[in-house]
Amino acid sequence: MLSDAASSAHLDVVVGVGARPGVTEDEVLGLVGAALREAGLSDAAVTGAAVTLLATLDVRAGEPGIIGAAARLGVPVRGFGSAELAVVAVPHPSERPLAATGTASVAEAAALRGAGPGAVLLVPKRKSRRVTCAIARSVPLRPNEVSPEARLLPDTHGYIGGEPHTRPTGTIPIPSPHTTAAMDIDTSAGTSADAHDLRHHGDAEVRDEKLIDLAVNVRTNTPPAWLRERIAESLSGLAAYPDGRAARAAVAERHDLPARRVLLTAGAAEAFVLLARALPVRRAVVVHPQFTEPEAALRDAGHEVERVLLREADGFRFDPAAVPEDADLVVIGNPTNPTSVLHPAAAIASLARPGRWLVVDEAFMDAVPGERESLASRTDVPGLVVLRSLTKTWGLAGLRIGYALAAPETIAALERVQPLWPVSTPALVAAEACMAPVALMEAEEAAHRIGVERAHLLAGLAEFDEVRVVEAAEGPFVLVRIEGADAVRDRLRALGFAARRGDTFPGLDRNWLRLAVRDRVTTNRFLLALDQALLLLG
Repeated sequence: MLSDAASSAHLDVVVGVGARPGVTEDEVLGLVGAALREAGLSDAAVTGAAVTLLATLDVRAGEPGIIGAAARLGVPVRGFGSAELAVVAVPHPSERPLAATGTASVAEAAALRGAGPGAVLLVPKRKSRRVTCAIARSVPLRPNEVSPEARLLPDTHGYIGGEPHTRPTGTIPIPSPHTTAAMDIDTSAGTSADAHDLRHHGDAEVRDEKLIDLAVNVRTNTPPAWLRERIAESLSGLAAYPDGRAARAAVAERHDLPARRVLLTAGAAEAFVLLARALPVRRAVVVHPQFTEPEAALRDAGHEVERVLLREADGFRFDPAAVPEDADLVVIGNPTNPTSVLHPAAAIASLARPGRWLVVDEAFMDAVPGERESLASRTDVPGLVVLRSLTKTWGLAGLRIGYALAAPETIAALERVQPLWPVSTPALVAAEACMAPVALMEAEEAAHRIGVERAHLLAGLAEFDEVRVVEAAEGPFVLVRIEGADAVRDRLRALGFAARRGDTFPGLDRNWLRLAVRDRVTTNRFLLALDQALLLLG
């Protein structure tokens, strides 16, 4: 006589699958077959049940290995969006996919979602090197039955390590935020023992080789044609000295500020040099990990620099209490390069004090939809200096154009140490053009696209056990930790991809890489290369 589980005839059985890019159909079928046998469903004629669907994350639904496996099972593939899967309670959640996609287990959530109302897991998440799999069945309730789960699942299918009668909570235990008031304060910056190469930047990764670039955070396919045309038209005026008044006025109007609060610079990097030379700083603090030029410029100008080191355990989030009260210069990035963390504007503004300069590097803020958490237009924060760059969104790294926003007396102090005609005529024309309403709309659309492509990259990275991604990335790049990332980076170079090394950023070591967000095709090719690199390195 058949068991109760087997006597519920002709009920839908759904296989949920999570997989890495490039997985083969044999790998998928190998794990699926084992899971079906575990559920007692390997012989549909005996059990009265048959697999009706293979469900997965929508970004994986087009994988040839998944499509091939479904074809051999004789079932269709259905992809669910991460938002659809995120609301499904799963018994075996994992922090990595939760952080990347909002879905704590792709296999379990896809199986339950595909089976529909009344679904229960027959086999919870099972895992091989590149595949996860779960089996769910949709079962109608019997009279006076709250759930068919106890009827279908024997004790050996307990939710916690095979323990009987344990139930899923639907939540994953996320550690509560650590206090960051105890962040490390490094006072050794600038000593001979400092191993971080502050002058190393992403362009060095691609300078001499033809590699697919994930090391530099400049948006691809830029500058756009209309901007190239405007720049080209300006060449006829090269005989005249640059006149920055129109560009300065355009920047001021874009941020609803008077022109006297704007200083145009040869990229944001020049602004760091001007600040280091112009401001009579006694105790400078730089919040790390972040762009290293601010500290390098301060050191070159003879200033001692203290570091507040944010910690991975806190998600590299910032606590104002970590900054020494008597610091008269504080530098922080938002969103921060390389962590991609977007700090609350209120938290940063709370650092302001009489007699303190608060420098906020917003070079990547225009890659954040709506530029939320920006302080650029604020005039009520004492000592505030906001730096912006047009390099990243508009592809103008070779032209050098950025600007500083600050109180008129601070702008005047910076101007006094700035060389004459520091910004070229083509750069001034580009700045004015990028402040136009139609350009701002284009930048906003680009920011939304970056968010979509970043989610795709994070979903792919979440499939790797070896990769840990910094949560809540908001910029056009992500920071990842891989044991032995320096060797992985070298292997990726051999496979044609450049990734930004992380060990030059204070607070990080050789196990970190920064990856620029690219289009979906490039990301898929990179994920395949990463999988190969990790496999080759064992």
